Order: sequence, then structure tokens, then C-alpha cells
Amino acid sequence: MAKSNALKIEKPGPEAAPQLTPVSAGSGARGLDRIIHERLRLGIVSALSVNASLTFKDLKTILDTTDGNLSVHSRKLEEAGYVQCEKRFEGRLPRTEYRLTELGRTALEGYLTHMEALIRATRRQ
Repeated sequence: MAKSNALKIEKPGPEAAPQLTPVSAGSGARGLDRIIHERLRLGIVSALSVNASLTFKDLKTILDTTDGNLSVHSRKLEEAGYVQCEKRFEGRLPRTEYRLTELGRTALEGYLTHMEALIRATRRQ
């Protein structure tokens, strides 16, 4: 039997917030990937999914963020194994380059599939 990625939204009553109920154990057990779900981290993995690699400077410009924010969030993705970071020097200048790993690509695909299911379920209500 095929597993559905859709979620059903139950509205318990006007005083309670709507609850998400998984339609399939596979999609509900995982839920949203909290590592990717944060805005800046989602931006990083999204940018890397359509580029073979990007430098720290490239990502900073694309995401319009600070050095500190980019550093913290890219490290979180690196620790999760979603992003590979390579640091080297070009002449005397440091160059940090990022690539999305296969695990990161798989995690992003799963996240997008889950979000699409949430959107479809919400639109049906």
C-alpha cells in the first residue's frame, strides 16, 4: 500500500488551535526538519541546491545577512551533514566554499515534499 505524504488538519473548536494529524506514519513521524526549517538555513540549502558551490561572500550577498549569522547557521548545517565546507587560501586571502551534500539534498527534498503536503491539506479545508 502506498504511503501518503498528506496531512489532515483537524479543527477541534474555536477556542483551540488547529492540530495537524498525520495521514501516514511516514510523513507525520518525521515532521518538519527543524534544521532546515529556520529561514536562513532554508535559504542556504536552497541556494546551494541550484549551484554546485557558493563562497561565504556569495551566500552573504544572496541572503543579505551578516557574517555572524551566516557563520552560525552554516555551521549548524555542516554539523548536521547537510553542507560541506572547504576553507583554503587564494594567495593571502581566505576562501570558504560551501556545497550541498547528498544528505542535505535528500533532507531538502523531504522538507519540500512535507511542506507541499501541508499546503495541499490546508487548501482543501
